[in-house]
Amino acid sequence: MTNQEIAKILREMAELYEMESVLFKPRAYEKAALGVEALDREITEIYKKNGKDELMDIPGIGQGIALHIETILKGKKFAEYERLKKKIPVNISELAAVEGVGPKMIKILYQKLKIKNLADLERAAKAGKIAKLERFGKKSEEKILKGIEFLKKSGGRRVLGFILPEIRNLEKIIQNFPEVEEAIVAGSVRRRKETIGDIDILATSKKPEKVMDRFLGLPFIEHVYAKGKTKTMVKLKNGLDADIRVVPKESYGAALNYFTGSKDHNIALREMAIKKGWKLNEYGLFRGKKQTRLPDGQVAGKTEEEIYKTLGLNYIEPEMRENTGELVAARLEKLPNLIQYTDLKGDLQTQTNWTDGEDSIEKMAEEAEKFGLEYIVITDHTKSLAMTGGADEKKLLKQMVEIDKINKKLHASHSKFQVLKGAEVNIGKDGSLDIEDKVLAKLDVVGVAVHSHFKLSRAEETRRVIKAMENPNVDIIFHLTGRIINRREPIEIDIDAIIKAAKRTGTILEIDAYPDRLDIKDDYIKKCVAAGVKMSIDSDAHSAAHFKFLEIGIAQARRGWAEKKDIINAWPLEKMLKMLK
Repeated sequence: MTNQEIAKILREMAELYEMESVLFKPRAYEKAALGVEALDREITEIYKKNGKDELMDIPGIGQGIALHIETILKGKKFAEYERLKKKIPVNISELAAVEGVGPKMIKILYQKLKIKNLADLERAAKAGKIAKLERFGKKSEEKILKGIEFLKKSGGRRVLGFILPEIRNLEKIIQNFPEVEEAIVAGSVRRRKETIGDIDILATSKKPEKVMDRFLGLPFIEHVYAKGKTKTMVKLKNGLDADIRVVPKESYGAALNYFTGSKDHNIALREMAIKKGWKLNEYGLFRGKKQTRLPDGQVAGKTEEEIYKTLGLNYIEPEMRENTGELVAARLEKLPNLIQYTDLKGDLQTQTNWTDGEDSIEKMAEEAEKFGLEYIVITDHTKSLAMTGGADEKKLLKQMVEIDKINKKLHASHSKFQVLKGAEVNIGKDGSLDIEDKVLAKLDVVGVAVHSHFKLSRAEETRRVIKAMENPNVDIIFHLTGRIINRREPIEIDIDAIIKAAKRTGTILEIDAYPDRLDIKDDYIKKCVAAGVKMSIDSDAHSAAHFKFLEIGIAQARRGWAEKKDIINAWPLEKMLKMLK
C-alpha cells in the first residue's frame, strides 16, 4: 500500500474515534497520519528493512499504531478499523473534505438522515432536510452546500506537496529500469503547480516495449486504459491517471518541453517558431513547415536548452512557464535569478507541543539543524485559539525562558544554531491582537494571522489586516488569505492595498509552504516582487518532519518570480533580524 493509502486509514481512525468521543486516540492517529504523509520514502520499504521497530521511528507512531500499520501492510484485516466502519458505514474522507463537516456532524447526519457519501449530503441539503435537524439550521445547510460547490471546483485535483514523495518514488523506480536511459515526471508536477490532475512520465530507451511491460508490472497500478509500443495510460491506486511515453533520444528535450507545458507557454513558443519559418512540436524544432517525426531537418530538440537558445531565448525554468511575460523577459535577457531550493537559512513559523505541534522546541531545533537551517522561530498559537491550547502572556514569557535555556545548551555543544522567540498571534475581527504589546515587544519575531471571521466584506478584511500591520511590534503576516486548498476559500482582500501598506509599514508577507496552504499565491508574490515588498518562506511545521515542506514554498516563490533578495529568511540571521521592525 502507498503512504497516501496508509495515511487515509489512520486519518479515518482518528475521525471514527472522534465520533465515538474516545479521548486522546483521535489526536494520536491524526499525528501518525501526518507523520506518514511527510515521509520521503515508501512506508513499505521502511517496514521491509527492520519491521515494526523501524515504523516507530516515524514521527507520531508509537508501538500500538505501528502494530496496526504492520497488520495493514501484511494484508490482514485491521479489526478495530473494520468494527468502527461497520458501526458507521460512511465515506469519511469524502464527507470530511467539505469545509465545516467534522466527525461528530458526520455521525449525526448518518444516524438521522442515513447520509453515507457526498451525493447523499448534497441531496439532503438541497431538499432542506439538514436545516430541520436540531442544532443545524438554515445557515449550516447553506454552508454545507457552499462547501460542496467549492469542492467540485477542484475537479478532483490533488495537493502536490502531499503526494510529491509518492510521485518521486515512482519516478525513481522507472529511472532504475535497466532499459531506461533517462526518465522524468513532466507536466504540472514539474512546473510545481499547487495541485495536479494527473502524472506525465517521459523516458528514453532503445527498448520501449520492455519499458511498457515493466511499468505495467508495478504494484501501484489499478487499471490499464491503453497500452502501446511507446505509450501506456493507466489509473494508479492513489486515484491519479498516469501516462508514460518513451521518445527517441534526439527528441527528448522537445518532448520534455512539450509535456511540461503549460499549454499557453507552448502555443507562444510554437508561434515564435512559425514566425521564423520553422515548426516546433514534441519531436523537435524543424526547418520548414512540414510535419515530421524524423530528425531530418531538425534544428534542435535533444535538450530544452537548445530549443530556447535556437529561438533566441534564455532558458526558462519550468516553474515560470505560464506565458505571463517570461518569453519577453527571456528574449530581452531579463529573466529573474530565481531563489534556489538550497537558499533558505531559517524558518520563521514553527509550532511545538507547547500548543498544537507534535514535537518539543529542542527536537524542532535539532531536526531543523539536520535539515541544513541555521535558525528557526518558535511561533506557537496564542490564547484566542483555545482549541490549540494557545498561549497567554504568562505562557509566552515562560516559553521565552525555556528558549534561552535551549540556546545555551546548543551553544555549549558548539552548535551555532539559534532558536528565536516568536508567536503566531491572532488578528481579531477589528484588527486587534490577543497578546499585550508589552509582551510582543519582548519577542524576536511577531507573526500575526487571521483565524476567524472569514466571511467579512472585502473592505472589512482588508482594514483588519492593515490595522494589524500598523502595530509596531508586528513583523510578518502569516498565511494572509487563510485559504486551505480544496477545502476553504481565501478571505476577500484588496491585495494592492495590503501590499502598499506592507511597503509603508515594513511588514513582511509570508509564503506559507504547508502544501494545502501555499498562501500567498504566485500572482501575489509577483506583485510583492514588483513593489519591493519582502517576503518569508515558512514551513508552518507542526512536526519535525514538516521542514521538508519548505521546498514546496520555494517552488511557489519561484513561480512568483522571487529572487533570493526578496526572501528574508534566505539571508543570514543578523541581516534578517535587521529587516524586522
